[in-house]
Amino acid sequence: MAERSAGARDRASKPARPAPPEPLSPLFDAHTHLDACGAVDAAGVAEIVDRAVAVGVGQLVTVADDLDSARFAVAAAHWNPRVLAATAIHPTRADALDATTRAEIERLAGDPRVVAVGETGLDYYWLDRLDGCAGVSAQIEAFRWHIDLAKRLGKPLMIHNREADHDVLAVLADEGAPDVVIFHCFSSTAPTALACVDAGYVLSFAGTVSFRNAQELQEAAKLVPADQLLVETDAPFLTPHPFRGAPNEPYCLPYTVRALAAVRGEDPAELARAVTATARRVYRSAGPPPSEDPAPGPG
Repeated sequence: MAERSAGARDRASKPARPAPPEPLSPLFDAHTHLDACGAVDAAGVAEIVDRAVAVGVGQLVTVADDLDSARFAVAAAHWNPRVLAATAIHPTRADALDATTRAEIERLAGDPRVVAVGETGLDYYWLDRLDGCAGVSAQIEAFRWHIDLAKRLGKPLMIHNREADHDVLAVLADEGAPDVVIFHCFSSTAPTALACVDAGYVLSFAGTVSFRNAQELQEAAKLVPADQLLVETDAPFLTPHPFRGAPNEPYCLPYTVRALAAVRGEDPAELARAVTATARRVYRSAGPPPSEDPAPGPG
């Protein structure tokens, strides 16, 4: 996720919420933050999910970055059958991963509605920019612990990587990666994308792939096979072009999928089917959505 502590914005100062896109189905939002989108209870979760379902986004994974959001994510996944959860401590908060927090994260991650351990990893961007950001050694130690947890639980590992390509890949190699590794909001270059693909990792692309200044990221996106490709919103952050800076939500996912399809030279409807099949395989406990997907809209 975009770091909340440093990136918090006054919602009143933001542009209006983007208009709903033309439906595109089926879609699966591989990484979002319903609590940061403003949901505080089952009714709030349902409102966000209903807006997403109306445009073809039939399922989503709401992701934790601290202990409170981990508890919320698990609760949200039990409140709504279209919501799944991922739980971990964000790397910038790795200093909070004491024995008590580890025990609670492990308990939450074992819940059957939790389909991944995440987001965890390394974030070197905020080291000198964010007061209280965990240092490199604390981040690496926490990352190693989350890797071990994912392997013990037999669940995918969801990685946050910001300006730490070499160390993320090195720690994964040193620890031995879980069966499924997901690079959420992939933001690196083509060589790193190829290294991840060769290792069998899954790469998830967010609204950043639609940004006009994202040529390197777009080149990387062309290299990922469909069976190693996911799409996500990372809402409420990273709203796709032309709505950059406005509040993001899972219903905005079709904008990103169409942008990614244009980058890859593919039909949006075919790409939607492919990435959704990958999501359902990766989050293998997710199964199909609880009811039929809406009829596909124009590609």
